[in-house]
Amino acid sequence: MMLPPQAELAAKRREYGDRGLTEADLGPDPLAAVQRWLADAEDAGLYEPNAMLLATAADTRPSARMVLLKTLDHRGFVFFTNYRSRKAVELAANPACALVLPWHPLERQVRAEGAAERVDPAESDAYFAARPRAAQLGAWASPQSEVVDSREALEGRYARETDRFASYDEVPRPPHWGGILVRPRRVEFWQGRAGRMHDRVAFDRIAEGAWAVTRLAP
Repeated sequence: MMLPPQAELAAKRREYGDRGLTEADLGPDPLAAVQRWLADAEDAGLYEPNAMLLATAADTRPSARMVLLKTLDHRGFVFFTNYRSRKAVELAANPACALVLPWHPLERQVRAEGAAERVDPAESDAYFAARPRAAQLGAWASPQSEVVDSREALEGRYARETDRFASYDEVPRPPHWGGILVRPRRVEFWQGRAGRMHDRVAFDRIAEGAWAVTRLAP
């Protein structure tokens, strides 16, 4: 007998492994530890291991979407977007935001909370120049987050931008497109464990380059 959909969903569960996570495993620098975990995800062949959920809030109404992490260094997490998009507009109004990098096959995730700011235009120029030409044209053609009349209208915009830049050896970066840096004030590492007794280790910034480390109950 087939279970009703709700009961079937409620019954879905899996037991996690028991590889464990200690504070010593992570070291004193959480961003360096994120880099190592990201490398592990890449080595494991995970699909788009740099995909991360970005949560923003404007007027107390949260919204979330997936973006791609493109730079991870001592500053924090950088992604690129249209500055007129909903996410960028909300971050301009309220820079406080949260990120999640989920690596389910490794039974791991990283959460980060911090404040967003635009990167230097030179950094945006350098990344935009490295994008495929089709993606560069798309940045000009797409009025991201705005209502469009139809798919055909959107493709018409793309065709017009393709014609406009046909004679250009390099497509310039749109002034309304660029990078956003999330400087974390808190980074939490989660490692699945048997019996739902997961490991959670949090880093809270107390000064530039200095972090307080705590262990949280699962």
